[in-house]
Amino acid sequence: MKILSTETGKVIILEDTIAVQLVQAWDGDEIANLYRAGGWWKEEYDPKELSRLILGSFLFVVAADLKTGRAVGMGRVIADGVSDGYIQDLVVLPEYRKTGIGARIVSILVKKSVERGISWIGLIAEPGTENFYLPFGFHPLEGHTPLIFRSDE
Repeated sequence: MKILSTETGKVIILEDTIAVQLVQAWDGDEIANLYRAGGWWKEEYDPKELSRLILGSFLFVVAADLKTGRAVGMGRVIADGVSDGYIQDLVVLPEYRKTGIGARIVSILVKKSVERGISWIGLIAEPGTENFYLPFGFHPLEGHTPLIFRSDE
């Protein structure tokens, strides 16, 4: 693995043909495709709005296939910018899973969050994926239950 830093401060990790980098913009259709792969996209959503989502994130990471230039994975952190953050929307296209891309995305999100002063990082893992996060220092929050607000109920 080779780690590069560009003049703009972007971190790129090259391994095989995948670059994982912090971004402030990306093609909305490609990001929408990743949200579809995660099962989180509703067709009434507008891919053009994703530029605001990326800019509004504390950190946004894209994994791109260097042969095609297309996004094959992503993850982001939403945070207050001072102490607390949440990893959100971690997804890798099915054909690229089990290759270490997800781990590289999480590693960058955690490292860059800590470098920027975020000392409490949470996430909600899908059932059965808890062990994926343990090597990064995550552990279950015993005695806590994740909740979600649904405006359509």
